[in-house]
Amino acid sequence: MSSLVTQPAPDFTANAVMGDNQFNEIKLSDYKGKYVVLFFYPLDFTFVCPSEIIAFNEELAKFKGKNAEVIGVSIDSEFTHLAWKGTPIENGGIGDIQYPLVADITKNISREYGVLSNEAVALRGTFLIDKEGIVRHQLVNDLGLGRSIPEALRMLDALKFHDEHGDVCPANWEEGEDAMKPTADGVADYLSKHAAVKV
Repeated sequence: MSSLVTQPAPDFTANAVMGDNQFNEIKLSDYKGKYVVLFFYPLDFTFVCPSEIIAFNEELAKFKGKNAEVIGVSIDSEFTHLAWKGTPIENGGIGDIQYPLVADITKNISREYGVLSNEAVALRGTFLIDKEGIVRHQLVNDLGLGRSIPEALRMLDALKFHDEHGDVCPANWEEGEDAMKPTADGVADYLSKHAAVKV
């Protein structure tokens, strides 16, 4: 699998079940002008997946408040997505998810993003796409490893800050903390104030 970071996000048009449970055809490029968190998961009605999907939904207002849309993708049909939404959470369902779940039944989207495993299901890929449609961050987990939604928010904050200010975001940077100028003097100034180990 090669990295898509710095490359245009592969565009797609596909059916999805929307937040209001309607079926719509969505096109990724229609989201230009907003940040997009595009995440892939293996299958509906499985194990780690509902915890991630619900966790994204619980933080959806934070993503939207940062001019970002969340879109989930699996190889299931839109009808299976809707059935899973209609299944009570206590019975393994996902409930009233308010962002689109895309039907990648041809597996072409998963394949284009390099996350299709053994031509079967998608790995847990997360792609942060900027307002121009460029992939700026990607992370891919094996099937048994759930992703961190706080980390997805942190990376979105870092990308927005970098886009708006030009400064770069050091390790473990959080919104509101000092960043650094992308110069030799900038890194020296930052480390002189923040490095845990002084030489």
